[in-house]
Amino acid sequence: MMAAQPKPRAGADCAAFDAAAARDDFPLFRRHPDIVYLDSAATTQKPFAVLDAVRDYYETSNANVHRAAHALSEAATAAFEAARAKVAARVNAARTAEIVWTR
Repeated sequence: MMAAQPKPRAGADCAAFDAAAARDDFPLFRRHPDIVYLDSAATTQKPFAVLDAVRDYYETSNANVHRAAHALSEAATAAFEAARAKVAARVNAARTAEIVWTR
């Protein structure tokens, strides 16, 4: 009699995930390839895409969101709300108001 094989956990199929490619998206891991970073409760490492987007924002569009009535603020508010809508769609939220940003 063969031993029963354990059922795979949901999401356990990681064959499509390329950890090396993911690590290559983060400057820290390029500089320190042997590091394993688990301290995400206090600080998360940022991939190049995030760093590039933040830098672009500060260099081209820096303005208060929901606070002013000028073109830069309106553009910043539109981008902010578009990001909220993308996250809401990604997590299948019923309404965009369910997405709350924190610091």
